[in-house]
Amino acid sequence: MEQKFYDAMADCPVIAAVKDMEGIGQCLESEVKIVFVLFGNMCNIGGIVERVKKADKIALVHIDLIEGLSSHEIAVDYIKKNTRADGIISTRLNMINRAKELSLYTVYRIFVLDSRAYRSIEKQKKQIKADFIEILPGVMPKIIRKISGLSSGAVIAGGLINDREDVIDALNAGAISVSTTNQDIWFM
Repeated sequence: MEQKFYDAMADCPVIAAVKDMEGIGQCLESEVKIVFVLFGNMCNIGGIVERVKKADKIALVHIDLIEGLSSHEIAVDYIKKNTRADGIISTRLNMINRAKELSLYTVYRIFVLDSRAYRSIEKQKKQIKADFIEILPGVMPKIIRKISGLSSGAVIAGGLINDREDVIDALNAGAISVSTTNQDIWFM
């Protein structure tokens, strides 16, 4: 199942992280193959995902950011049953584990703000069963390199990616892809 995701990243290592309907329209005109949906509510998420899917792109929903859904595993079941999403993004391991059970792509999002957060990743590495780990901010090549070495999941760098140099630095440090809300990078 992961192969489709890897192939899409090989074609275009930039992932469009979209935070509003205007962004959906813009990313659908770009060459990006993967879209991280970072907004919506339980009433409109199905329609948002449908727009992405109709453009023949892979859609992952950041389940923690969808209004009206809880932090319980049943929210993942809701996404699986009521949308055509290919997977989820979450900061919660329980959500990642449930999505894996439902054969969805999984991206575990981690904010690496200090050395304590990094040590936490080291301790949790055996518990993290996500297909991919997204590290934020994504402009820390040394940390990306270290976490790529620790993790069984491929690393995606996200957050604060502002230009071509940031993309290249993250990829050279071991990230398989970068996610960004910066629309200029979607069209690089």
